[in-house]
Amino acid sequence: MNEIIKVIIVDDHPIFRNGLKQIIQEENDIEVIDEAGNGEMALKLINEKNPDIAILDIDMPKKTGLEVQKELNKKMNPVKIIFLTMYKEENVFNEAMDLGVKGYVLKESAVDDICVCIRLVANGDYAISPVISNYLVKRLSLNKTFEKNNPSISDLTPSEKNILRLIAQNKTTKEIADELYISYKTVKSHRTNISKKLNLQGNLNLVRFAIENKSLL
Repeated sequence: MNEIIKVIIVDDHPIFRNGLKQIIQEENDIEVIDEAGNGEMALKLINEKNPDIAILDIDMPKKTGLEVQKELNKKMNPVKIIFLTMYKEENVFNEAMDLGVKGYVLKESAVDDICVCIRLVANGDYAISPVISNYLVKRLSLNKTFEKNNPSISDLTPSEKNILRLIAQNKTTKEIADELYISYKTVKSHRTNISKKLNLQGNLNLVRFAIENKSLL
């Protein structure tokens, strides 16, 4: 017998949230263990209940879904996130993917897609609404080209890649240190190592490289 997938739902519209819960609860292998209506409560429930998957709206009170994912990344929380949203814009999709989100489901197709997406994400796969699946195909294609043209990117450690992503957001060394709860000196050392591995001379070139390739990091 397969393990039950534990899920929490966070959306600030109670009627929509309840409807989604009813759909999911009909499945034998998925259990909704809690629900909430804002981003702050989402973080609280994720930390307390340890769900396998959290289904989050992007546009929520107190903290957006994107802000919740950023907080979870800082704490290295292993919960898998599915964004449930009305946003079809490619830039919003890419921002979600940059943060490590595996599921991106449009609300208009939630009834049909959500349970399949939960199972896919639980298994470590991507789950994207079909109408925007071309965004993922394009993204993966660009990533392959990027890695081919910049083979040394594969030499970066996960920590270095994370810092490079933050540099791409134009964050200073101090801001990165504060966000990752590490010392200023450690970040500075990482930046030096990243520059050496990518054969970049000087801080300006490192920042330029990161910003130009922001959506591919």
